[in-house]
Amino acid sequence: MSKHPDAVLVRRGYEAFSKGDLETLSTLFTADAIHHVPGNNPLSGHHKGREAVMDLYRRLGEETKGTLRIDLHAVLADGRGHVMSFHTARADRGDRGIEVQEGLFFTIVGGKITDIDQCTQDIDEEDVFWS
Repeated sequence: MSKHPDAVLVRRGYEAFSKGDLETLSTLFTADAIHHVPGNNPLSGHHKGREAVMDLYRRLGEETKGTLRIDLHAVLADGRGHVMSFHTARADRGDRGIEVQEGLFFTIVGGKITDIDQCTQDIDEEDVFWS
């Protein structure tokens, strides 16, 4: 059975993100895409527009001095433009480290990512890490 194109798109995004290839990653998003980051820390909020989303991803790399690693566990596509992914995020920042389970809920329209809602296993741990 072939993989759904929306799941393939999300996996391509994870691959580009893991390589730090923001040029390729940016081509997977609509111009008005939004990434919603939960919590109460400097990265929390609604990052609106492709450039703002790419700036968020750049900042993740900068803040962790390139130590952020994502271990993708699963990608589920419903065939109606929704994809869920589950991964473990690991990073160091200053004298802090983090290892946390996260999930992303994607909305895909016309073969492009329009919206990402981010969820985390431990919002308090993420707030401390990113603050």
